[in-house]
Amino acid sequence: MKKSEELNNITLQDIARKMVLAATTAPKGRGENNMVIAVTEPSEIKSIAAKLKEMGERYEYQTFIRDAENILKAQLMIIFGSRIKPMGLKKCGMCGFENCAEKDLHKNIPCVYNTGDMGIAMGSAISIAADNRVDNRIMFTVGQAVMEMGLLGEGIKICYAIPLSATSKNPFFDRK
Repeated sequence: MKKSEELNNITLQDIARKMVLAATTAPKGRGENNMVIAVTEPSEIKSIAAKLKEMGERYEYQTFIRDAENILKAQLMIIFGSRIKPMGLKKCGMCGFENCAEKDLHKNIPCVYNTGDMGIAMGSAISIAADNRVDNRIMFTVGQAVMEMGLLGEGIKICYAIPLSATSKNPFFDRK
Protein backbone atom coordinates (compact mmCIF):
# COMPACT_ATOMS: atom_id res chain seq x y z
CA MET A 1 0.00 0.00 0.00
CA LYS A 2 1.27 3.47 -0.89
CA LYS A 3 0.20 6.32 1.35
CA SER A 4 -0.49 9.85 0.22
CA GLU A 5 2.94 11.26 1.14
CA GLU A 6 4.75 8.73 -1.08
CA LEU A 7 2.22 9.19 -3.90
CA ASN A 8 2.49 12.97 -3.62
CA ASN A 9 6.29 12.81 -3.93
CA ILE A 10 6.10 10.56 -7.00
CA THR A 11 3.48 12.81 -8.59
CA LEU A 12 5.45 15.96 -7.74
CA GLN A 13 8.51 14.57 -9.54
CA ASP A 14 6.38 13.85 -12.62
CA ILE A 15 4.87 17.35 -12.56
CA ALA A 16 8.34 18.90 -12.17
CA ARG A 17 9.44 17.06 -15.33
CA LYS A 18 6.34 18.37 -17.14
CA MET A 19 7.14 21.88 -15.92
CA VAL A 20 10.65 21.59 -17.36
CA LEU A 21 9.17 20.39 -20.65
CA ALA A 22 6.70 23.30 -20.74
CA ALA A 23 9.53 25.77 -20.09
CA THR A 24 11.73 24.14 -22.73
CA THR A 25 9.04 24.29 -25.40
CA ALA A 26 7.93 27.84 -24.55
CA PRO A 27 8.66 30.29 -27.37
CA LYS A 28 12.12 31.87 -27.43
CA GLY A 29 13.31 34.98 -29.28
CA ARG A 30 14.57 33.99 -32.72
CA GLY A 31 14.20 30.36 -31.60
CA GLU A 32 17.43 30.56 -29.58
CA ASN A 33 17.48 28.91 -26.19
CA ASN A 34 19.99 30.49 -23.80
CA MET A 35 18.49 28.88 -20.72
CA VAL A 36 19.58 26.08 -18.42
CA ILE A 37 16.85 24.40 -16.35
CA ALA A 38 17.43 21.90 -13.54
CA VAL A 39 15.41 20.13 -10.87
CA THR A 40 16.93 19.87 -7.40
CA GLU A 41 16.86 17.05 -4.90
CA PRO A 42 16.05 17.63 -1.20
CA SER A 43 19.75 17.50 -0.22
CA GLU A 44 20.54 20.22 -2.74
CA ILE A 45 17.75 22.38 -1.31
CA LYS A 46 19.49 22.21 2.10
CA SER A 47 22.79 23.38 0.57
CA ILE A 48 21.09 26.22 -1.29
CA ALA A 49 19.20 27.23 1.88
CA ALA A 50 22.50 27.36 3.80
CA LYS A 51 24.04 29.60 1.11
CA LEU A 52 20.92 31.79 1.08
CA LYS A 53 21.11 32.22 4.86
CA GLU A 54 24.82 33.05 4.68
CA MET A 55 24.11 35.66 1.98
CA GLY A 56 21.29 37.14 4.05
CA GLU A 57 23.63 37.56 7.00
CA ARG A 58 26.46 38.92 4.81
CA TYR A 59 24.23 41.51 3.13
CA GLU A 60 22.04 42.07 6.19
CA TYR A 61 19.05 41.20 4.01
CA GLN A 62 16.25 39.53 5.98
CA THR A 63 14.41 38.46 2.80
CA PHE A 64 17.22 36.01 2.00
CA ILE A 65 17.13 34.56 5.51
CA ARG A 66 13.33 34.22 5.38
CA ASP A 67 13.50 32.49 1.98
CA ALA A 68 16.29 30.17 3.21
CA GLU A 69 13.91 28.87 5.87
CA ASN A 70 11.02 28.85 3.42
CA ILE A 71 12.61 26.64 0.75
CA LEU A 72 13.33 23.96 3.33
CA LYS A 73 9.58 23.25 3.11
CA ALA A 74 9.90 22.42 -0.60
CA GLN A 75 10.10 18.83 -1.79
CA LEU A 76 11.71 19.91 -5.07
CA MET A 77 12.82 23.11 -6.79
CA ILE A 78 13.14 23.97 -10.43
CA ILE A 79 16.04 26.30 -11.18
CA PHE A 80 15.98 28.54 -14.27
CA GLY A 81 19.16 30.21 -15.48
CA SER A 82 20.00 32.20 -18.57
CA ARG A 83 23.14 33.29 -20.30
CA ILE A 84 23.32 36.88 -21.49
CA LYS A 85 23.41 36.69 -25.26
CA PRO A 86 22.10 39.44 -27.54
CA MET A 87 20.08 38.38 -30.56
CA GLY A 88 22.28 40.22 -33.07
CA LEU A 89 19.54 42.63 -34.16
CA LYS A 90 20.33 45.76 -36.13
CA LYS A 91 17.40 47.62 -34.57
CA CYS A 92 15.97 46.97 -31.14
CA GLY A 93 17.36 49.13 -28.35
CA MET A 94 15.05 47.80 -25.64
CA CYS A 95 18.09 47.15 -23.40
CA GLY A 96 18.93 50.85 -23.51
CA PHE A 97 21.66 50.59 -26.11
CA GLU A 98 21.28 51.52 -29.76
CA ASN A 99 21.65 47.95 -31.04
CA CYS A 100 23.02 44.53 -30.14
CA ALA A 101 26.54 45.45 -31.26
CA GLU A 102 26.63 48.32 -28.76
CA LYS A 103 25.01 46.21 -26.04
CA ASP A 104 27.63 43.51 -26.64
CA LEU A 105 30.26 45.94 -25.34
CA HIS A 106 28.54 45.62 -21.93
CA LYS A 107 28.69 41.87 -21.30
CA ASN A 108 26.88 41.80 -17.94
CA ILE A 109 23.85 43.84 -18.97
CA PRO A 110 21.01 41.49 -19.93
CA CYS A 111 19.41 41.42 -23.34
CA VAL A 112 15.67 41.91 -22.95
CA TYR A 113 15.10 38.76 -24.99
CA ASN A 114 17.03 36.68 -22.42
CA THR A 115 14.93 37.96 -19.52
CA GLY A 116 11.71 37.91 -21.54
CA ASP A 117 12.29 34.34 -22.72
CA MET A 118 12.95 33.26 -19.15
CA GLY A 119 9.77 34.95 -17.92
CA ILE A 120 7.68 33.26 -20.61
CA ALA A 121 9.30 29.89 -19.82
CA MET A 122 8.64 30.27 -16.08
CA GLY A 123 5.05 31.28 -16.81
CA SER A 124 4.60 28.14 -18.89
CA ALA A 125 6.10 26.05 -16.09
CA ILE A 126 3.95 27.49 -13.32
CA SER A 127 0.85 27.02 -15.45
CA ILE A 128 1.56 23.27 -15.29
CA ALA A 129 1.97 23.54 -11.51
CA ALA A 130 -1.28 25.48 -11.21
CA ASP A 131 -3.16 23.03 -13.44
CA ASN A 132 -2.02 20.25 -11.10
CA ARG A 133 -2.61 22.17 -7.86
CA VAL A 134 1.08 22.16 -6.91
CA ASP A 135 2.12 24.90 -4.50
CA ASN A 136 4.87 27.10 -5.91
CA ARG A 137 6.39 30.56 -5.97
CA ILE A 138 8.97 32.22 -8.21
CA MET A 139 11.94 33.40 -6.10
CA PHE A 140 14.78 35.65 -7.22
CA THR A 141 16.63 35.23 -3.90
CA VAL A 142 17.16 31.52 -4.48
CA GLY A 143 18.48 32.29 -7.94
CA GLN A 144 21.07 34.61 -6.41
CA ALA A 145 22.34 31.79 -4.17
CA VAL A 146 22.37 29.30 -7.07
CA MET A 147 24.44 31.71 -9.18
CA GLU A 148 26.90 32.35 -6.35
CA MET A 149 27.27 28.58 -5.90
CA GLY A 150 27.79 28.10 -9.65
CA LEU A 151 25.28 25.24 -9.74
CA LEU A 152 24.09 25.82 -13.32
CA GLY A 153 27.56 26.25 -14.75
CA GLU A 154 29.57 29.06 -16.21
CA GLY A 155 27.98 31.99 -17.97
CA ILE A 156 24.65 31.97 -16.12
CA LYS A 157 23.97 35.60 -15.21
CA ILE A 158 20.20 35.56 -14.59
CA CYS A 159 18.63 32.99 -12.29
CA TYR A 160 15.34 32.27 -10.51
CA ALA A 161 13.93 29.26 -8.69
CA ILE A 162 10.49 27.78 -8.25
CA PRO A 163 10.15 25.70 -5.08
CA LEU A 164 7.40 23.08 -5.21
CA SER A 165 5.30 21.61 -2.44
CA ALA A 166 2.42 19.17 -2.21
CA THR A 167 1.01 19.84 1.25
CA SER A 168 -2.30 21.02 2.68
CA LYS A 169 -1.20 24.69 2.69
CA ASN A 170 1.12 26.56 0.37
CA PRO A 171 4.23 27.21 2.50
CA PHE A 172 5.56 29.87 0.09
CA PHE A 173 2.89 32.47 0.89
CA ASP A 174 1.71 34.06 4.14
CA ARG A 175 5.36 34.42 5.14
CA LYS A 176 6.76 36.72 7.85
